[in-house]
Amino acid sequence: MLLLVKDVTRTFGGVKALDGVCLGVEKGEVHGLIGPNGAGKTTLINVLSGVIAPSSGEVVLDDRPVHGLPTHQLAASGMARTFQNIRLFPAMTCLENVIAGQYLVAPRPFFPRLFCLPSAGRQEKEHRRQAMDCLVRVGLESRAHFPARALSYGERRRLEIARALASRPRLLLLDEPVAGMRQKGVLQVGSLIRSLAAEGMTILLIEHNMSFVMRLCSTITVLNFGRTLITGNPDQVSRHPEVIEAYLGASENHA
Repeated sequence: MLLLVKDVTRTFGGVKALDGVCLGVEKGEVHGLIGPNGAGKTTLINVLSGVIAPSSGEVVLDDRPVHGLPTHQLAASGMARTFQNIRLFPAMTCLENVIAGQYLVAPRPFFPRLFCLPSAGRQEKEHRRQAMDCLVRVGLESRAHFPARALSYGERRRLEIARALASRPRLLLLDEPVAGMRQKGVLQVGSLIRSLAAEGMTILLIEHNMSFVMRLCSTITVLNFGRTLITGNPDQVSRHPEVIEAYLGASENHA
């Protein structure tokens, strides 16, 4: 088990956004996290990535407790994420955005750069090559020198994934990676996620596109009102009466 969430609670004032959430994510799997609006999905991702601390409970990454650690320490331990609302550097090029994501895994020693030593030039060239590899991975190599603001919406989504990949994560958290995309973009991102998982990367994703989740994920956890409703395979989840009720309302109202 790469990621284990044990009885995580998060309160905001008197409101419990998360109420004893439990889930486990196996190494190399694509795990979906779904639920109605307000179910606590993004709050959980924010807890996992260190944006906010849990009020109680544990988060264990590869047998190491990580709850409450700041974001940079979680990133250094092998976790990366994208955001529901795209957060790129719009004036920077696509390549520069990805290079910015390397800051933990591609150190730039001060003195070789200060004195323009040959080693600094070699390192910089290697960093740019690795960043370009990430752009190739998401199909944006032809946009490498375009500013991020010049990209289409779907391309910006893929650029966020490329930047996350630049930190070489073991666990990738994707918050609505295909939200608002046209079908072609959805298929591209789905293919990318499958290839990453085939290489051993572990992925936890939030998504409202149910057909995308059901096709892509081997395991799905459903949240409702901040609680874990069910964890199972797509068939088990899609047939579960409480899941149907959470999405559609009580059955008698939808006869």
